[in-house]
Amino acid sequence: MKTEIKICGLSNEASIAAAAEAGADYFGLVHFEKSPRHVSLERAAELRESAPESLKTVLLLVNADPKLTGHAISVVRPDVIQFHGSETAEWLKLVRDQSNAEVWKALGLRDKATLAKSSRFEGAADRLLFDAPAKALPGGTGTSFDWNVLDGHDHKIPWGLAGGLDADNVVSAMESTSPPLVDVSSGVESAPGVKDVDRIAAFCQAVRTYDETR
Repeated sequence: MKTEIKICGLSNEASIAAAAEAGADYFGLVHFEKSPRHVSLERAAELRESAPESLKTVLLLVNADPKLTGHAISVVRPDVIQFHGSETAEWLKLVRDQSNAEVWKALGLRDKATLAKSSRFEGAADRLLFDAPAKALPGGTGTSFDWNVLDGHDHKIPWGLAGGLDADNVVSAMESTSPPLVDVSSGVESAPGVKDVDRIAAFCQAVRTYDETR
């Protein structure tokens, strides 16, 4: 079974091309000014237009109000909208019903109780991304969480694994959790917000090699 790969926080054509060449499935564009990976909506639209057809575009928003959300969707025209704040299931369902894009929701996992609460997004989100709990930033911090929290969980919603992944630990993460998708950002950077094409290639190769051997 092929594990899908998302490379998040890209901000230039070179890193997008590297993600496509390495075999990624999705690339993420972050529209959140506090993030070192922030891109304007106009720049995000340019990057989406430049991306190879093999890559699907994910636009990441954090607690964006309805006006900004609608404007962002119309300007960027992403394949996926990823919400990474405290957005409610009701809001996600509204966006999902009124747009042509998939809706993903990132959730910081602290414990089994937090995981159990994720069921509220059933029927509202097309995918959940389980990440480390938010700190100063809601994601992209290079911090992982206890993967054992996912042990035995009956996933009712398609999901993916995020939080502190890199080429060195992604195989262990996959062995522990069997995620249908892995999401990396800081783990393929040489500095905050600066993607490294060699690290992108190494991450994707680690995932694909594991897929081939299991």
